Amino acid sequence: QVPLVESGGGLVQVGGSLRMSCESSGRAFGSFAWAWFRQAPGKEREFVAAVTWRAGKKVYLDSVEGRFAISRDSASNRVYLQMNNLKPEDTARYYCASRQTYCSGSGCYDAREYEDWGQGTLVTVSS
Repeated sequence: QVPLVESGGGLVQVGGSLRMSCESSGRAFGSFAWAWFRQAPGKEREFVAAVTWRAGKKVYLDSVEGRFAISRDSASNRVYLQMNNLKPEDTARYYCASRQTYCSGSGCYDAREYEDWGQGTLVTVSS
């Protein structure tokens, strides 16, 4: 069973918006933080945004801050990523991940510190 399941990716034009959702199947309950990463073809996986589950503190990659917003819904155990003013360079497969250990700021960027992952959802921004 996949720990996390993403939905909401798709094809959008430059300047458009998408809202993605990530749902936990159970193993991610009690995690310290959930995050979104992305991986474009031929590139390494890159941190996008994270939110701590209890305090709701948020961390963003500089290039998406002000355009993307991460949020969590404790009642439904979901995390969302609202993406606005999308650019061609945002094209990638987006992954949801969770971690049990503490992080803050750039300390949340390391993908190796996240234990559970989804299978990803593809976002394509056309110009």
